[in-house]
Amino acid sequence: MTRRLAPAAGASAAQGGFNSAALATRLRQLAGPLTGAQLCVAFSGGADSTALLAAAAMLRQRYRCRVRALHVNHQLQPAARSMARAARATARSLAVPCRVIDAPVTVARGESPEAAARDVRYAALQAALRPGEWLLLAQHQDDQVEALLLQLLRGAGVAGLAAMPARAGCMLRPLLEFTRAQLLDYLRRRAIVWTEDPSNEDERFGRNYLRLRVLPLLRARWPGLGRAIGRSAGLAAEAQSVLAARAGAQLREAHVGTALSVPVLRRLPVPDRHNALRHWLELRQLPMPDQTRLQEIAGPMLRARDDAQPLVRWRGGLVRRHGGLLHAVAEPPPARAAAAPFQAQRALQWNWLQQPRLALPNGAALELCRDPRGALSRAALPARVTVAFRDVGGAVTGRVGGGRLKRRLKVAAPQPWQRGAVPLIYDGARLLAVGESWHAPELTGRAAVGGAARYRLRWHRAGASFI
Repeated sequence: MTRRLAPAAGASAAQGGFNSAALATRLRQLAGPLTGAQLCVAFSGGADSTALLAAAAMLRQRYRCRVRALHVNHQLQPAARSMARAARATARSLAVPCRVIDAPVTVARGESPEAAARDVRYAALQAALRPGEWLLLAQHQDDQVEALLLQLLRGAGVAGLAAMPARAGCMLRPLLEFTRAQLLDYLRRRAIVWTEDPSNEDERFGRNYLRLRVLPLLRARWPGLGRAIGRSAGLAAEAQSVLAARAGAQLREAHVGTALSVPVLRRLPVPDRHNALRHWLELRQLPMPDQTRLQEIAGPMLRARDDAQPLVRWRGGLVRRHGGLLHAVAEPPPARAAAAPFQAQRALQWNWLQQPRLALPNGAALELCRDPRGALSRAALPARVTVAFRDVGGAVTGRVGGGRLKRRLKVAAPQPWQRGAVPLIYDGARLLAVGESWHAPELTGRAAVGGAARYRLRWHRAGASFI
């Protein structure tokens, strides 16, 4: 980690330059009037976010803005702790409060460390926002160039080539029209120091390789590269908005709750089908699958027999077909994926009166709660019960399932693939409860002594249980 002062010479600011007035103009364009605004800067301590924080701090008096900073420490490198201290010191020198958020990153096998850190960082920043705050991100024109080139090299479509939007919900990127040289010039003129992240020199990361090796050559040949790519990103964003509107209109007929009708999708031309599926997955807040998996969903999955129940899985998402409907859900974490529904699961013994909460193998839990209005009577509850699960063949760990259980499971879990995760509570061979949706009438205690304590059974579902 190196503390740096912007150089006195070098690439001068482009016409207009960057300063607090330019930032105010851009913020008004993106978010409306600034008076009384609450601004929260995602602050790494590097040159870009330091320029943004310093300019934002200048707006406080004129616009009566509230400005603060959030620094996310991923603990990915030895310098992380000292970088957090330096970020606090820089913010203090600007009289801006700065909160450090510890958000360690676990990188799964085959996952990009950059992508994993970005996802964790954005989630941490969003969680720390206060009501009514705008989150200001310091990406600039050069970052936009790198982002678009990376998307192009990954084979992205129109949505990917639109790169980074200037506004997305409460997130604002007011620096996209400014170059890094302009930001450095602003820091030089104000003699403000920043912290250099040593990982920015590591060419193993694709973005660093582009910035350090490729882009200097491109800019030497095409000096207007940044503006041209910015225009391309803007045009791609316009095209994407048209595609999204078209997909929304086509999905209105296809939507059945959160699922999609297979017959309606089949009637769409293949390009429209792909576009509609991408838009649907975006609405479901799922990561986009690669082109191969998207084609599998749009082709073989839609052509399959109604009773086939195919599925397509990718990192972070899963689409499953049941009958004439497609269902999309988040992929369970690897630790829970092993406890998938219909996998044989051993029965559990539960002393539910002495141990009110029981953890289940798939990450869910059962809980017996005291509740004056609960349906269950303490006097009618056996001291010890068995929790079992239905397997793919319909058997329940040696017990007979039967038609009544099948009907009750349909209520507890509408989709067949969910039913192996429903906990079944037995007293010996007697079925007492199916999840929390059904319990045996004798548990209500109508024949029990009046005034007995009342209980309620709760089933805390795990996300992985209902994939």
